[in-house]
Amino acid sequence: MSSKLIAPSILAADFANLQRDIEMVNESDADWFHIDVMDGHFVPNISYGMPVIQAIKRHATKPLDVHLMIEKPERYIEEFARVGANIITVHYESTVHLHRTLKQIKDAGCKAGIVLNLTTPVSVLEDILPECYMVLLMSINPGFGGQKFENITYQKVKKLRKMINEQGLSTRIEIDGGVTNKNAKALIEAGADVLVAGSYIFKSSNKKETIKNLKTLVNS
Repeated sequence: MSSKLIAPSILAADFANLQRDIEMVNESDADWFHIDVMDGHFVPNISYGMPVIQAIKRHATKPLDVHLMIEKPERYIEEFARVGANIITVHYESTVHLHRTLKQIKDAGCKAGIVLNLTTPVSVLEDILPECYMVLLMSINPGFGGQKFENITYQKVKKLRKMINEQGLSTRIEIDGGVTNKNAKALIEAGADVLVAGSYIFKSSNKKETIKNLKTLVNS
């Protein structure tokens, strides 16, 4: 069994001490940095853009997993790749020509993935799955950190894992939203490979220990 990955969500970090939190993730058992980009249109919130990602990249020693919650992401793919993205995921709901956008991500030198909103069925991915390094399933409604995990996610993970296996693919399944030690193991058992955790990590009293415990839990 391949190792299951933990990706702390930088949206929950302390932006007055961002370098400190980046270095904490570098030194921890985490695998990736999860970077949420919000435009105030596709989702109601606005997060950060290229200058912040470029700053994170200068200090990060682990891959940047960039999740674009923006309309028409194809306008900015090359720029996100230029400032340091290693993985770029775009919402199924955000772009008309999804296949073209995934190819654009790959041509820019990044790994490409698709994100599904909470109530978008996994069945829409059947024909596009072979193009995906990863599928990110939202386990909350996107746009704000600190939301409660929605239990509909478990069945979606199982359905998607079945679809991936039936097609003989190695596509990873990532979960974003409300992940804690209470649901992490069940998500892995359902078929997930990568867990994004924000508030659960960054609001804990010992962030590195929280990451270590989560990493141990999902790989036990």
